[in-house]
Amino acid sequence: MTKHLAFAIALIASQVVTSSCPASAGAWTLKKHHWQTFNATTLSTATAIFASNGRAATPTKFHKYLVQNTVEYGLTNGITLFATPDFVTVSSQTGSVAPIAARGSSVEAGARVLLLAHIGQLSLQSSYKAAGPFDLSNSVNHDPAQQVELRLLYGTNFKLLGKDGFADIQAAERWISRQRPNETPIDLTAGYWFRSDTMVMAQSFNIVSGGNSRPPFTYYRSHKVELSLVERLSRHWLLQLGAFVSPAGQNALDEKGLSVVLWTQR
Repeated sequence: MTKHLAFAIALIASQVVTSSCPASAGAWTLKKHHWQTFNATTLSTATAIFASNGRAATPTKFHKYLVQNTVEYGLTNGITLFATPDFVTVSSQTGSVAPIAARGSSVEAGARVLLLAHIGQLSLQSSYKAAGPFDLSNSVNHDPAQQVELRLLYGTNFKLLGKDGFADIQAAERWISRQRPNETPIDLTAGYWFRSDTMVMAQSFNIVSGGNSRPPFTYYRSHKVELSLVERLSRHWLLQLGAFVSPAGQNALDEKGLSVVLWTQR
């Protein structure tokens, strides 16, 4: 079974847009009638698949190109709407199986509601996604599918050595159609502005499948870590450059890749 992580690094990763203002995206909601966009391009490859024993053993050839454009809008101070259209192209071959080449597009839309803002920010987010081929976490079957997600998010800002930083924790449940198992994602992000216009960001993306799968699917889990630099280009524009690897997994791709994200906020 092949499995790869295909969600917008921009949406989950870009938690802070200015070192002098509260963080945006992640658990944070936008102010009323304000908006922001994240335009992300991700390139990833894999040469092996983590087997059921957790070892990267099965040779594979996997290449993926993903473009995503997330738009968020503050309906009120406590409700943020978002939509993410994307386009993906993939080539994949495992063992002696015939190679697969696919391309497609999808769109995800939803809302994030602020629940508590006394100590950090606690939010609840729901979304619906109509996905094309190779645009879900598990792509052993490249037929289109649908996904509904409910996500709990907590974020907080902090000071370290006189510099601004933030931490963001997210846990979700995904319900997926077409025989695919449901999923439980857990995502962790920390960012630190070590210079006034430059932030370093570390992240951990984790997915564990449920027990409701039917053939050709089976249990799987995926773990990715990413390190990024974010540079402020102007008052409203920032550029993120990141690299990620998969240190562990089970019935999932041993994937690595690069991402480029352009942020703007008004």
